Amino acid sequence: MTELAANAPKITLHWLEKSRSQRIVWLLEELGVPYEIKTYKRDAKTMRAPPELKTIHALGKSPVITVGKRTIAESGLIVEYLCEHFAGPSSQLIPPKWQPGLEGQVGGETEAFMRYCYYMHYCEGSLMTVITLAFVPWSIKKAPTPFFLRPITSRIAAQMNASFVAPSFATHLSFLEAQLASAPEGGPYLCGAHLTGADILMSFPLIVAQSAQQGGLPASWAYTEMLKGSAGSQRAEEKIIAIDGEYNPNLL
Repeated sequence: MTELAANAPKITLHWLEKSRSQRIVWLLEELGVPYEIKTYKRDAKTMRAPPELKTIHALGKSPVITVGKRTIAESGLIVEYLCEHFAGPSSQLIPPKWQPGLEGQVGGETEAFMRYCYYMHYCEGSLMTVITLAFVPWSIKKAPTPFFLRPITSRIAAQMNASFVAPSFATHLSFLEAQLASAPEGGPYLCGAHLTGADILMSFPLIVAQSAQQGGLPASWAYTEMLKGSAGSQRAEEKIIAIDGEYNPNLL
């Protein structure tokens, strides 16, 4: 444990099953700081978060962390805050910002840092928008429906998937294929040779897309499998199993 971690204010993660909060467990494991997890279960019928989360943050969503007396919500902000304050000097979770000799100059940022900043926003903006909208046809397919209506609801779901969801996923996954192929230092991560906070954020939407069998391309699925199999991700799963008794990320 670093001196920073030993003297840091208490960190508590409010973790909700089947949510984006698992990424924060992974990040905390990578940072090597002491932290506490409080777990919450979704309503079995509605799949909504429990009302107890609203006592932590008014929106009642997860992830939410408390650091000392400060409450922080939104995955991207949580990752930025934790990395900024708790990543040690040798950490690669935030790539080096400046090219040598170009410190503070417009355009002097490294390619790795600009990718890091981009994916911190892309993940929760562009990509998660597609994931969220994709839940509509996925939910229609899985909803309990009288047998005589199933052909109609199935056709509606298929048309939504064919007209919007599948083409949108194809566009995003093709983009990721190109980004992985052109990653600094040859990758294998989006920002280069080292895992960053942006990669940890990207894990959730890609795992959801993969579980829904949304036609992945070779590099994007290999990248997804690498993230799932990383030592930090595995430790995060073990942590939840030890606390909650199980870990089931399947949202569908």
